[in-house]
Amino acid sequence: MKRFNLIITLKMCAFLVGCAVSKDISLPDVAPKSFRTDAVQQDSVNIGSVPFKDFIKDETVQNLIDTALIKNHDMQIALKNIDAAELLYKQSKLGNLPEVKALVSASSNRPSDNSMNGFTLSQFMGTNHIEDYNAGVGVLWEADIWGKIRNRKAGALASFLQTEEAKKAIQTRLVANIAQGYYNLLMLDEQLEIAKKNLELNENTLKIVNLQFNSGQVTSLAVQQTQAQKLNAEKLIPKLEQQITLQENALSVLIGTLPKAINRKSSLDKMIIPENLNTGFPSQMLSFRPDIKSAEFALNVANAKVGIATANLYPSLTISASGGINSFKASNWFNIPASLFGMVAGGITQPIFQRGELKTNVELAKIDREKVVIHFRQAVLNAVGEVSDELIKIEKLKEEYSIAEKRVQTLQQASKNAELLFKSGMANYLEVITAQGNLLQGELDLATIKTLQLNAIVGLYRSLGGGWK
Repeated sequence: MKRFNLIITLKMCAFLVGCAVSKDISLPDVAPKSFRTDAVQQDSVNIGSVPFKDFIKDETVQNLIDTALIKNHDMQIALKNIDAAELLYKQSKLGNLPEVKALVSASSNRPSDNSMNGFTLSQFMGTNHIEDYNAGVGVLWEADIWGKIRNRKAGALASFLQTEEAKKAIQTRLVANIAQGYYNLLMLDEQLEIAKKNLELNENTLKIVNLQFNSGQVTSLAVQQTQAQKLNAEKLIPKLEQQITLQENALSVLIGTLPKAINRKSSLDKMIIPENLNTGFPSQMLSFRPDIKSAEFALNVANAKVGIATANLYPSLTISASGGINSFKASNWFNIPASLFGMVAGGITQPIFQRGELKTNVELAKIDREKVVIHFRQAVLNAVGEVSDELIKIEKLKEEYSIAEKRVQTLQQASKNAELLFKSGMANYLEVITAQGNLLQGELDLATIKTLQLNAIVGLYRSLGGGWK
């Protein structure tokens, strides 16, 4: 009868194995149907799904990114975190296996001669001490009745996948930062060339004004103002050279190398602004953005923690067994089978009173899970906001560049006309230096706007989840 009751109990426990004692919650559907713009085509193809080497085709940028993926210290730390999480996940997969321990011990106990034990030993065994030698193996196994071990494995897996997404997030930032830093470098190169050409124009103008001054056609004020204009253009050159060096140093540190010059084969005017920038649909973005995927796995971890905390409220079934050899004389320790022993035991432990600690742990785990859901909503909201920001930048910068380009064309013609009129005596020096100053600023602005366009495109690519492939 006792054996029958034990079998029934074990069958009931087996039936309950895997039964969830807490209900997992799923991700909220918070993705909008579209982004806030009509400037970019929406298609089933999302540029975030394109590998970075197919999206950023400049060979120098690709080489810089390849170096960063190996040498960047944030990337190296992320890879180590993945290794650590993988070890923990592999360990969690062994949760259903029994715990096995080996034990070898030897002891000698000499009780007092005036004690009961000492008197008994002396009278019946003719000795004043007891020796005990033991060698055996113990096995302990806990039945996963309430899914505690299953939840631990699920939580460890989700944590491991989170570290993968963290690595992807670092890579997307690296790709975007390196590309944008390189475009800034090309902009500074372009602006340096503009400043040098403008300085040459100012020097030619100053020569003419000096000739006119020597012939008495203009006053010393004309010479001074023209010279001041030349110095204003000249001081821009060391400033830009400084910015170029600083940008090269920043890129070097980003790719994990000592500060050095960055070799570049391209120029800003050769950079092409792509026309087709399909954003896909916001729901697609959720599967590409590493931070959103990380928030999704964080919810899996939170669900697992709630399951574990809830399972702790219920009884746990443990089965233990041990066996080996035992003797109170060393000479008989390995006398088999006389020294063999074995033991099997099972027990159910039910928490009764722990001052509400277990219930509090459950409620805290649920609160943490609710916080994770809020974080997921926030991550989606931020992602949609970033995409919308980059889209409006692309749209308005395109309009701004078109206007700035026309302005530069007009200023170039005005500068040529002013120089010709000045040489023929039909324009004064003020008109010449004003035209040259406006042209300088216009060309500098045009280079800046084009760089902002390139950076906005890379920003859109990153905000859609691109860069980790």
